[in-house]
Amino acid sequence: MEGFWWGLVGSSSLVLGALLVLWRTPSRRLTGLIMAFGAGVLISAVAYDLVEDASESAGGWLLLAGLAAGALTFFVGDLLIDRSGGDHRKRSTGAQSGGAGGAIALGTVLDGVPESVVLGSTLVGGGGVSIAVLVAVFVSNLPEAMAATVGLRQAGMSTIRLLSLWGSTTLVSAVAAGIGYAALAGAPPEILAVVQAFAAGALLTMLVDTMIPEASQFGGPVTGLVTVLGFASAFGLSAIGG
Repeated sequence: MEGFWWGLVGSSSLVLGALLVLWRTPSRRLTGLIMAFGAGVLISAVAYDLVEDASESAGGWLLLAGLAAGALTFFVGDLLIDRSGGDHRKRSTGAQSGGAGGAIALGTVLDGVPESVVLGSTLVGGGGVSIAVLVAVFVSNLPEAMAATVGLRQAGMSTIRLLSLWGSTTLVSAVAAGIGYAALAGAPPEILAVVQAFAAGALLTMLVDTMIPEASQFGGPVTGLVTVLGFASAFGLSAIGG
């Protein structure tokens, strides 16, 4: 239940992002800049709270294998979902209009599960949840939901279906965090390190596939600066927490 709770907190920004858009649709530039900040936060969390921590318990080749496995797993899953009608699910342009609702829903779950499992795994050891990872998950989910909600509204999805989509994704992510905690409690450090590396590979692949293109296209000239700001903010939290 502790893992479920923290997973729910981290993924609740999916519903918050949707509600913000339903209240007042942001400009594409603002959405892109928020996406850039979230990407920077998530990159920092991957580098310092996943890969660096994992490197203390596992060798380089084991970490590389975990990274490669995570990246390939996300790539294959994302490719299958795209071919089933879930392509452009996180775009704010309305390109989802030709997609399939089920595939779009499955794709949003695929994007959110790796980070939720990692969030749950940070509880292993009894030291409490990693604040840096929690903030990274929360902040990165917010612009993803905002961009996708803008696009899905333009594609004609009703408010009830939108809220159902993000509500169910939030619950699935919370369950994933709980499972991550339960499954990894008592696991050898090497296993935990491989899981962290696996999630890092999946998250980096997701970033380049769904978040960075949106940020680069609509964020304008300061996109890079905002991304670095997000990275620095998350690194500061990680350093304080460490």
